[in-house]
Amino acid sequence: MDVAFTPAHRGGSGEPLLLLHGFTDTWRTWELVLPALEREHDVLAPTLAGHAGGPALPPGADEAALADAVEQAMDAAGFSAAHVVGNSLGGYVALHLAARGRARSVVALAPAGGWAPGDESWKETLAYFVSMQELLSGAAPYADQIVSTPEGRRRATLMTAERFEHIPPALLSHQIRGAASCAAVDPLVAHATEHGWTLDAERIDCPVRVVWGTADRILRWPGAAARFREEWLPQADWVELDGVGHLPQLDVPLETAQLIRGFTARSASPARAG
Repeated sequence: MDVAFTPAHRGGSGEPLLLLHGFTDTWRTWELVLPALEREHDVLAPTLAGHAGGPALPPGADEAALADAVEQAMDAAGFSAAHVVGNSLGGYVALHLAARGRARSVVALAPAGGWAPGDESWKETLAYFVSMQELLSGAAPYADQIVSTPEGRRRATLMTAERFEHIPPALLSHQIRGAASCAAVDPLVAHATEHGWTLDAERIDCPVRVVWGTADRILRWPGAAARFREEWLPQADWVELDGVGHLPQLDVPLETAQLIRGFTARSASPARAG
C-alpha cells in the first residue's frame, strides 16, 4: 500500500475549484467526491501547511500563514481566484481567502471559528485534538490492523462520520497516520488559545454556502455555528444535513458533491455560465 503523504492533488477541467481539508487531515479526505467534482472543475486540493505532506508551518503561525501558503499554491496553479470548498479548519481558511478576494464562491462544511462571543467550548475542541494526537501517535503503527475490521473502522470514524461502511480502509489508515504526524497541532492550538478566532466578514463579497451536519461531534450544531449565523454570515445559503457528521465529504459523498456542484454552477463566472 502507498503510505506516502503528498503536498497536493490536481485533476479535472473547468472552472478552478480549491478544496481545503480540516485540522490534522490531508487532501485525501476529498477522494470520494473528486470524481464528481472533476467532471465540472479544474480541482486543486492542497495539504495545509504543517499537515502531513504539506509545506512547513512558519514559527508563530496562524490562520493568516495557512492562507498565505494556500495562496502560494493557487498562484503556482495559475488560479487568480477559484471556487473554494473547505471543511472545518479548511472552511475557516476558505473564508479568509474570500476576504482576500481570492474566492469566486465558498462552500464551507462545518467551518471552525464560529462559536458565539463568550462561548468558550471551543477550548474543549482544541483539547480534543491535542489528546487525540497523543492517542493516535501510539495507534499509528497499527493503523492498517485497526481498520481491517468493521469494529475498527467504526472506532476510527466515531467522531467524524455517521456512515463508515463505504469508506476505504486504506483512506482511514492514512488519516490515522496523518493526524498522528501533524506538526501543526501544538502551534495552531497555542495560537487559537491566545488569540481566539477572527474574520473580516465585511470583506467577503462572493456567494457563500454553509453546510453543517446535525450529528457533528467535533463542531456541534448549532452552537459552533452561532457567530457565523448571527454576525458574520447571516446572508449565506445555509444547509443542514440531518444525521450527518463532521466530514460530510466522507459521510455522504454523493450529497456533498451535489451541494458543491450546485452552488458553484449558480456562482459561475458570466463567461462560463453563458
